Amino acid sequence: MKAFQDYYPDDISHCYGCGRLNEHGLQIKSYWDGEESVARLVPNENYIAIPGFVYGGLIASLIDCHSTGTAAAAKYREQERKMDTKPVIRYVTASLKVDFLAPTPLGVELEIRGRVVEIGEKKVIVEAKVLAENTLCAKGKVVAVLMPKTMLKK
Repeated sequence: MKAFQDYYPDDISHCYGCGRLNEHGLQIKSYWDGEESVARLVPNENYIAIPGFVYGGLIASLIDCHSTGTAAAAKYREQERKMDTKPVIRYVTASLKVDFLAPTPLGVELEIRGRVVEIGEKKVIVEAKVLAENTLCAKGKVVAVLMPKTMLKK
């Protein structure tokens, strides 16, 4: 099964968090799990805050990239289209809010779950949560807006 991010055209697949063409990035992969989306990542020691724990910037990146991917997938789903059809639908972040609820451990699988709470003509709002070993570590809300045409290759 292809991840949402696997459908991104090459010219917009370089994001540090979700770009499949960024060899130094996280390359997160998001999928539908019923009405929620899910991604998983095991952070390594490069993402340390203090020994044994993940730094908050990684958590924010995971929520951000997973949510914009979820927004695109949700819009395709709403339009009853496959993600490899044109015109391309991609979103960028207009607003990102993250609440850190518990220390996030390094070296264990993090599960990022997203849920679409609003879908409109030009924006999608996604709520996401990050869990480690079934502990809710962070939650976030992303307002994703359609990527401006000036960012897309002609």
